[in-house]
Amino acid sequence: FCLETAADEKENHVYTKALMAYAFALAGKEEKRKALLGSLEKEAVKKDGSVHWQRPGKEPEVDLPYYRYRAPSAEVEMTAYVLLAYLTTQPAPSQEELSFASLIAKWISGQQNPNGGFSSTQ
Repeated sequence: FCLETAADEKENHVYTKALMAYAFALAGKEEKRKALLGSLEKEAVKKDGSVHWQRPGKEPEVDLPYYRYRAPSAEVEMTAYVLLAYLTTQPAPSQEELSFASLIAKWISGQQNPNGGFSSTQ
């Protein structure tokens, strides 16, 4: 009940939406999951054939030669929650959802460090 009430609020932070989308996916609340994913898709950053989410008001990325930007751990975490929300559905995700999820997975895999890990244990 608390999450459903919070999901109906107009001004939810993108991180909160990502967590709630995954929570509703786990709870089998398909309508709420889809509504939140639809809202999140409008806020997505679509760049270089991949999709991710970032915090509002974030500083722009520095575009330097020979430098590969890595997102802060909170952005990797919230993008991963959105990916989980896309993949956690019954019955199995649609082909359209899987295609979109692959664009998210592409971005997440690009955030790995040279050892295969991420900047944070989150």
